[in-house]
Amino acid sequence: MDPQLKILLAVLFLLLGIASVIGWVLEKRNQQSNAVIRNLNARIKAWWVMCLFFSLAVLLGPKMTLALFTLMSFLALREFVTLIAPGRGDHRSLFWAFFVITPIQYYLIGIGWYGMSMIFIPVYGCLWMPIRNALAGDTENYMARTALVQWALMVCVYFVSHAPALLFLKIPGYVDQNAKILFFLVIVVQMSDVLQYVWGKTLGKHPIAPALSPGKTIEGFVGGILSASLVGMAMYRITPFSWWQAGLFSLLICIMGFFGGLVMSAIKRDRGVKDFGSFIEGHGGMLDRIDSIIFSAPLFFHLVRFYFS
Repeated sequence: MDPQLKILLAVLFLLLGIASVIGWVLEKRNQQSNAVIRNLNARIKAWWVMCLFFSLAVLLGPKMTLALFTLMSFLALREFVTLIAPGRGDHRSLFWAFFVITPIQYYLIGIGWYGMSMIFIPVYGCLWMPIRNALAGDTENYMARTALVQWALMVCVYFVSHAPALLFLKIPGYVDQNAKILFFLVIVVQMSDVLQYVWGKTLGKHPIAPALSPGKTIEGFVGGILSASLVGMAMYRITPFSWWQAGLFSLLICIMGFFGGLVMSAIKRDRGVKDFGSFIEGHGGMLDRIDSIIFSAPLFFHLVRFYFS
């Protein structure tokens, strides 16, 4: 494995260890129940789970990483579908979504067929879903049900698949190093989430969208995104980018990651739930963990492909 990647993973787990110790000390010192500390420790626990999965996949190579993201999309799709409570007439179209369209999308990514992987779900998948529902003969709420399944495929499979697609880009002078670009994306976006939370809890006073997510403040948004962008800029040596390009890409994907979280919060509010699932005990489901990546991965992938591949 790339020596730089080994160092990055070692530093990542060292920081997680330090964060875990800090969280444990804060919990012990605070004898009374403190929601902020509990939430912080839950986030650290979620980070351990996700980083262990991600690191294992990266260590085992691109195919294993692709398999991991396929599983993540499958779990996210399951959570989304459970939330929208489909009718009996949707069961056959959902079978296609889970067991045909999702694996085909990731297979196309794996073989490097860029053109087809980019249009397969938005064109052919979204054409087939209404046809399959119409053939089922259930016309009650037909348009809403079909649109929900199409949106589920776009969010949970199509958008997410852009992240592992980074591994299969051919970047001159950057052979067999693409795992570090994926690492860059995941770390910057997730750091943005964490730093927005920290800045919001310490300085936040003005909510951005109180009806959707009262905890998201202007102070947290600005502080978290700028801090995470600086982290991304500092990581430029592991990428094919210059320092200012790394900073600009970090800024863009942090902003898109924020809006991804906001959109997912809107969906949860619409359905009257706090979390999409319980994949990670105490801190929500798979969609809750990857909501920022959902919106940032497509933008980042196409920018890298257009300017560097």
